[in-house]
Amino acid sequence: MTARTDLAQRRRSVSRAWDSRVAHLHDAEAPAPVDDEVLASWARSSQWVNPDCQAAPVDDADEAVRAWRAGATATGVAAAEDEVRQVVADGDLIAAVTDASGRIVWTCGSPVMRRAAERVNFVAGGRWDEASVGTNALALALRNRRPSIVYSAEHFSRAVHGWVCYAVPLTDPATGDVVGVLDLSTTWDRAHPLVMAAARALGRAVTAALPQQPASAAVRILGDGEARLAGSAVPLSPRQAEILALLALHPEGLTLDRLHDRLYGDAPVTTSTLKAEVSHLRGLLGGGVGSRPYRLTAPIVTDVQRVLAALERGDLATAVAAYGGPLLPASESPGVSEWRDYVEVAVRNAVLGSADPASVLRFADRHPYDAQLQQHLVDVLPPGDPRQALARARVARAAD
Repeated sequence: MTARTDLAQRRRSVSRAWDSRVAHLHDAEAPAPVDDEVLASWARSSQWVNPDCQAAPVDDADEAVRAWRAGATATGVAAAEDEVRQVVADGDLIAAVTDASGRIVWTCGSPVMRRAAERVNFVAGGRWDEASVGTNALALALRNRRPSIVYSAEHFSRAVHGWVCYAVPLTDPATGDVVGVLDLSTTWDRAHPLVMAAARALGRAVTAALPQQPASAAVRILGDGEARLAGSAVPLSPRQAEILALLALHPEGLTLDRLHDRLYGDAPVTTSTLKAEVSHLRGLLGGGVGSRPYRLTAPIVTDVQRVLAALERGDLATAVAAYGGPLLPASESPGVSEWRDYVEVAVRNAVLGSADPASVLRFADRHPYDAQLQQHLVDVLPPGDPRQALARARVARAAD
């Protein structure tokens, strides 16, 4: 049996599953030769995307590229561009790079694949996040922060069932942020594991060429409620995460009494207990915590700070992409609660003042019962956009 025959059989099998679970052409669900990640993505995609959509929505390409070129990722892509073009030429592929929101900002490809790409708006300005075009490798790599392959009818949109896509997230080694995705795509019958190997190698070349920043440890404290030091296997306990968050968000430092108040409020906890907690954190950081006042002396940056910095420079797409959810959502610390509300309100207000459908949709999708956000999404989606119907339904549900 030839490799092409194997691929054809796989394509037929995946297509039957897509017909059953996405297009609902059969009464009974076909066995799904796709993994749970793709099935979950199909379920999410069905909320927003018509599987018969012919192309991805497109933002202003000039504006998308201008904003991207002002950032560091463009420097990394430029340094690796010759390697990318060589791989594309050798494999009859098309390559694409997205920004942090899943919007394509750079492409190169063979003439055949470029023509195919133009038909589905796989071009600069095209929005390939999951909520805009459904399941695809770029969206999964961006969402899950790991390489992704999506083959033929594993794509939610029928328009790209003739494709196979290999995508790797581009992660800034200094901050741990996913700043975009590099994707290599071709036709389904040319699928080969070496393409993913090439995508991984090119992704490493791009990130290695990112402008060097002062060494720092990146800490995630938004969304999942589990703070971890980027680049380190050392997890932080909930209390250590709270202390680290408060010190990072008060770079001027906090006195013992002030830190105690911000951390415990009126709870009957002794200052000796707090000193012991700080000592444990200092040990995990290999030092890095000064006293009188307590302050971080190690270069540590949190995702909260990156969100707020992006808002300050007017980069809403990056802010929304970095905003993984509420700050340490399980924390009852008064200081953490205040910052949690502040960051949520700051991002929400910026979204409500934005006309960028991708950013509004991404944030509104996390807040399905916020009637004002859902109404704003209705207002910014283009007339006739099929997602208008669901957005209007959410407005009605949130108002009940």
